[in-house]
Amino acid sequence: MRVIAGVAKGRTLKAVPGTNTRPTTDKVKEAIFSMIGPYFDGGTALDLFAGTGGLGIEAWSRGIERTVFIDREKISIDIIRQNVQTANMGSAAEIYRNDAERALRALAKREQKFRLVFLDPPYKMTTMDSLMAQLVEYEMLEPEAIIVVEHDAANRYPEQMEHFEQLKAAKYGDTAVSIYKYYIQDSHDGRETDVNE
Repeated sequence: MRVIAGVAKGRTLKAVPGTNTRPTTDKVKEAIFSMIGPYFDGGTALDLFAGTGGLGIEAWSRGIERTVFIDREKISIDIIRQNVQTANMGSAAEIYRNDAERALRALAKREQKFRLVFLDPPYKMTTMDSLMAQLVEYEMLEPEAIIVVEHDAANRYPEQMEHFEQLKAAKYGDTAVSIYKYYIQDSHDGRETDVNE
């Protein structure tokens, strides 16, 4: 695993030992960033099931100003810290050990808003649409924020969800990537909707 492009290009990242964590391959990572970027002009990213931190580090390397990394496993947190150091992110990284829903509540209390969100959970988890709804409920997304969901190719997420429109969907073997854009306006009837509805 390596950083593909940007200021940390070529840096080699460590994988989490064992088989519980499935890092995004360089091929899939390159495809994701060609779909959503490939480069960014500031903003904050959330890497919610960070694992190795590879997606959040890549986003920062390509111009995201700051990345918040969340994982519930201590071993992953240790690897993220090492990878962030390898990439020389310094204060551009915030790393927390927590489960996803608790982490969202804690970040919402700090009125944290994100331009880019990566949801790459263990494949047995198929509730990323619920987490996306929570991000809306907690008002954690910038207008037109991008959500990247990496999931088992056997599981399909809807093209349209309230406040979200699927921009792209692609399969790479057993892995699928679904990319959404957040809209405050209700795209079905054109009226402005309150994000608290």
